[in-house]
Amino acid sequence: MTHESVLASMQRTLDTEMAGLSALRSSIGRDASEIVRLLAGLEGRLICAGVGKSGHVARKMAATFASTGTPAQFVHPSEASHGDLGMITTRDAVLALSKSGETREMGDLIAYCRRFGVPLIAMTAGADSALARGADLVFLMPNAAEACGETRAPTTSTTMMMAAGDALAVALIEARGFTANDFARYHPGGALGAALASVEDLMHAGDELPLVALTASMGDALIEMSQKGFGCVGVTGEDGRLAGIVTDGDLRRRMAPDLTQRRTGEVMTADPMTASPGLLAAEALRRMTAGDRKITQLFVTGEDGRPVGLLHIHDLLRAGVS
Repeated sequence: MTHESVLASMQRTLDTEMAGLSALRSSIGRDASEIVRLLAGLEGRLICAGVGKSGHVARKMAATFASTGTPAQFVHPSEASHGDLGMITTRDAVLALSKSGETREMGDLIAYCRRFGVPLIAMTAGADSALARGADLVFLMPNAAEACGETRAPTTSTTMMMAAGDALAVALIEARGFTANDFARYHPGGALGAALASVEDLMHAGDELPLVALTASMGDALIEMSQKGFGCVGVTGEDGRLAGIVTDGDLRRRMAPDLTQRRTGEVMTADPMTASPGLLAAEALRRMTAGDRKITQLFVTGEDGRPVGLLHIHDLLRAGVS
């Protein structure tokens, strides 16, 4: 094949699949909304099932749902017939994927759901199929042409199923008010975990905090700075709220023979930038480095303004936050 013919073939595939996705978008109706409503109120798990290429899509769907707050698990219909049906309870719901809806391996799963009242959701292009007839709700897929033409291998159909699963997952995220901080709990590792870590996950707290009173001498402040080793000390007022911060830079700018006799309130930078414990670490880093800022320490305060933690830029870099 020539370079031009290869490109033309790939473009035809994408055009065919985009047409399928466009048809899917136009076909979404009330049944999809009912599916989201059912899943939002689910007490147990969402069991995703499928055979062949639909099974691979079902595995991906289960992973997506599980990572976005909907407990989910993949079950192969054939394995279900040999004992795995026992892991499906009446608190669960089943999402079964099959383009035709006539997959032989689905029979026992359909019968089990009907017998024990387990909600069954069908994702199929077969409106009158055994799967659709046995389901409580049907996410009807357009019967779009497969991209591979005569071989009819699952291409457009699996692309549409994948997209439909993503659409359901995102709708559930929005219905539940699922946040980035919630998402971070399910992704603690790797770059994604670093990007979604919160300030509370990385901050120093408790006895590690370098703090002195507003009326303390700079001599006491220097001792606290040296002992805690963060290159700064937080200054608190009588009410315990953070009033200011003294950094190494403040010391250099105010160096004088009587520095250690002066009060911290005279030397501190008042009303310093702070962060809340729930702030994303990536946002904290952005605040510390935005524009010409060269902030290396950030105190973390609670709703009452009292310091509860300290975040150093080295903590962010070590965690891979960028």
